[in-house]
Amino acid sequence: MSNSLQNYLEAAEGAGKVLAHARLLVQLAGIYQEMTPLHLAHASRVANYKSRVLVIHADSGAVATKLRQMAPTLATELTKRGLECSGVQVKVHARHNHEPTRAPTQKPLSARTSQDLAALSESLPASPLRHALENLLTRSAKRE
Repeated sequence: MSNSLQNYLEAAEGAGKVLAHARLLVQLAGIYQEMTPLHLAHASRVANYKSRVLVIHADSGAVATKLRQMAPTLATELTKRGLECSGVQVKVHARHNHEPTRAPTQKPLSARTSQDLAALSESLPASPLRHALENLLTRSAKRE
């Protein structure tokens, strides 16, 4: 079964072109990681290679701008390494972070801090600062 699947994937009439393109993309991704500064390589990735143009997805506009400045150098380096590359196209394509956001944790004030803030609040005239300190003291959890 696995042998027939391998034959299908490698056959020209099967998925051979797709498999060859996938291998090329893996090779390009490795070369791209070597050529690109580490901070830019972590914030971008090879997306495709079509019509002799390398397509890169960047996580932000700032990374994309820097990569666009480097595009001629990247294309030249790819050509030196034996790949026909007439240019580099950079697109902003942010990664989706599926980590749930953490709820803010309420940290209790120590007894001394509460006393110091209360004394400060009492020494202030009626003002927005005094009101904010009073709200902080009433809403904060007290450490026992």
